Amino acid sequence: MGLVGAAVIYGAFDPTQSRLFPKCPFLLLTGLKCPGCGSQRAIHALLGLDMHQALSYNAFLVVMIPLIVLLYVAEWQRERHPKWYRALNGRVVIWTVFLLIIGWWVIRNLMNL
Repeated sequence: MGLVGAAVIYGAFDPTQSRLFPKCPFLLLTGLKCPGCGSQRAIHALLGLDMHQALSYNAFLVVMIPLIVLLYVAEWQRERHPKWYRALNGRVVIWTVFLLIIGWWVIRNLMNL
């Protein structure tokens, strides 16, 4: 239910024009983008079916959506498919995603220099 509510809010209000959405404190303090910067705008663009715009706001989020969906499904099916759940929540996946996030953080800021 919360996911549907969030989708309605993000679909109805544009984060670039609404004060409803918080600004990134890391960006405000440092002038650098955090890994999540642009995620709210990317979600808004995706809900409007504008893939190009969503990728320009936060490509990492857009690329990670299939994994996020898999993680939600694995959680939902945790008792029926425990091996699948453990595989998706194992150290290899966790560390890989962590390193990808750090890499995205560095690369997106180097691209803007």
